[in-house]
Amino acid sequence: MGEMMNEGQNLGGNIDLSQFYEIFFEEAGENLDQMEQMLLQLDLEKADDEELNAIFRCAHSIKGGAATFGFADVAELTHQMESLLDKLRRHELQPTPPMVDVLLESSDALRLLLARHQGRNVDTPATHDLVSRISRLAHGEPVAAPVVSTPAPPVNTPQVAPVSAPAPAAASGERELDIHIGPMDNPAEADCIAELFRDITGLGRIEALPCDEADRRIYRVHTTSSDTDLMDLFTFHVSKEQIQIVDKSAEAPGPTPGADFGFFDGAPGVPMAAPTFNTAPVVVAPAPAAPLAAAGPKVEARAPSPASPESSTLRVSVSKVDQLINLVGELVITQAMLAQKSRELDSTANQPLLAGLADLDRNTRDLQEAVMSIRMIPMSVVFNRFPRMLRDLAGKLGKKVELITHGEATELDKGLIEKITDPLTHLIRNSCDHGLELPEERLAKGKTESGNITLSASHQGGSILIEVRDDGKGLSREKLLKKAREKGMDAPDSLSDAEVWNLIMAPGFSTAEVVTDVSGRGVGMDVVKKNIASLGGTVEIDSAEGYGMSVKVRLPLTLAIMDGMSVRVSDEVYILPLSSVIESFQIRPSDINTVAQGAQLVKVRDEYMPVIELERVFHVPRFEHNPASPIMVVVESDGARVALMVDELLGQQQVVIKNLESNYRKVPNISGATILGDGKVALILDTSGLVRRSRH
Repeated sequence: MGEMMNEGQNLGGNIDLSQFYEIFFEEAGENLDQMEQMLLQLDLEKADDEELNAIFRCAHSIKGGAATFGFADVAELTHQMESLLDKLRRHELQPTPPMVDVLLESSDALRLLLARHQGRNVDTPATHDLVSRISRLAHGEPVAAPVVSTPAPPVNTPQVAPVSAPAPAAASGERELDIHIGPMDNPAEADCIAELFRDITGLGRIEALPCDEADRRIYRVHTTSSDTDLMDLFTFHVSKEQIQIVDKSAEAPGPTPGADFGFFDGAPGVPMAAPTFNTAPVVVAPAPAAPLAAAGPKVEARAPSPASPESSTLRVSVSKVDQLINLVGELVITQAMLAQKSRELDSTANQPLLAGLADLDRNTRDLQEAVMSIRMIPMSVVFNRFPRMLRDLAGKLGKKVELITHGEATELDKGLIEKITDPLTHLIRNSCDHGLELPEERLAKGKTESGNITLSASHQGGSILIEVRDDGKGLSREKLLKKAREKGMDAPDSLSDAEVWNLIMAPGFSTAEVVTDVSGRGVGMDVVKKNIASLGGTVEIDSAEGYGMSVKVRLPLTLAIMDGMSVRVSDEVYILPLSSVIESFQIRPSDINTVAQGAQLVKVRDEYMPVIELERVFHVPRFEHNPASPIMVVVESDGARVALMVDELLGQQQVVIKNLESNYRKVPNISGATILGDGKVALILDTSGLVRRSRH
């Protein structure tokens, strides 16, 4: 960004800054995410200096970039945020819940403003009220906060006691200044400052005066901006050693070159100054403070601040990474073909060739793992958006919530990260709205006043397990059965607890007594299950009435390459996801029992299991009778197991998944396809579909 600034300093030239827009928007989004996370974690009683400095730097970076590209509304709002944050980090003010609230609201407003500048069709917020509230807080005055429609417990907000410190340079009235610029090698560069006053609305009026005896340009300026703001603005075009500001209103010299200009001292990692904007504060009528702060969730672990993006990361478009993964997939297929053909060679005569192919096999696998890791993103990317959502939701519902997270470093494929965010959001909102009780109800039950929602992620074998757990009222078996019967569903009392809990996954099923804008419209959990099933995942629900509820989501690590078990049925080869395979064994035909309607069962350790003959399911032609005993492969999905009858186990291998639906059409009980080493296509079985088939 620093290099970008050097190239584009002369805004009056022909430099096209639009080429840097994408970088700015990405960095601004990252800074907003980081600032929001740190604000939610901020300890108001014992605010850490480094945290306050880091929050200040985030706002400062956004302001600098926005001013460079001429996004005046973004720069104006971030400048006001900076003013408040600067006083906090200098300990001139003590942070309070209303300050956190207004900074979080400003973060939301900035996201919308940035989205509009990106060309998206969004409703842009009016920032006038935010600017006024921030300005009043920065001066230690009470502010009016938005009123929450639903009642909630009041919050005792400590009064702000401003520390005795020099008043800010900005004055509410207009000042008359003389700006001396120079001497300069190219005097025309000083004219850029006059252009700023014409381009930036509300900055003030400027007129050129005759040069002084030192051949310096002089401008007479009428403005409400502070010396600090003007100096920040001018240094985009002229070095601060060449600028002198003389306050004609007070007949006293302003800051001399090299003086303390306030905002940027001691702010590491800020490579540039930025133009700022100043608006006079507007007085608004005081209103009751919103009780959102007390209901804010607390995150148990604090993630370390990420390193500077310029030094530790390289921005690459997703399309390039996908292309790289596709090429590696083709390389894996080619390597498998060479490995298969090499088995036909004489090992003695072709020893060097076989050794080279063995090295190629090892290098291909290492390359594949390295490329796949590029798409792997830590779960913290998803987890970090929930504290803010819960804080607002808890305040709206009048509840107190603590969010506890585990396993933020667990990595998942980027494609899955994007698709799992919405289902997890619904589960967490559901826990807060339906699961957790109001504070007075929890106290009456002997629980803590604040409810806990635990969000965890961990690796289990070839999959990732994400759990959303709360310590609320849990599910009521009687209530679920009653609701199911009202809807005409088959719900006998003999259903197991797990089957009763799964009733809430039925389409249109809801136990909400009151429909709110949060949940209870009868949609959600069925969509959650459908979305997760489309990713090859499963959902498990567990609950204890009065103690809480747990929802476990199990997903494959990636949708591009997987470990599979290849099996043969007649002359056809099928691939089973290795994560679904439990065991395999050989049986005699007499071990298979036929029951009503031709269904078959096999007894495995005193348990009868449904049998699925893949030969019949896929109508595989058999050209010769195979007298060998069939082999059973037990697979598990959705908590149920079935035994698949196959002719032979060919072995375990990594397969590159190809989308069958986009290349051909959707085929029942098939989730995709892959290319084997001999060039043939093998179908990947949909174990969830096969299990559902056995139930019917």
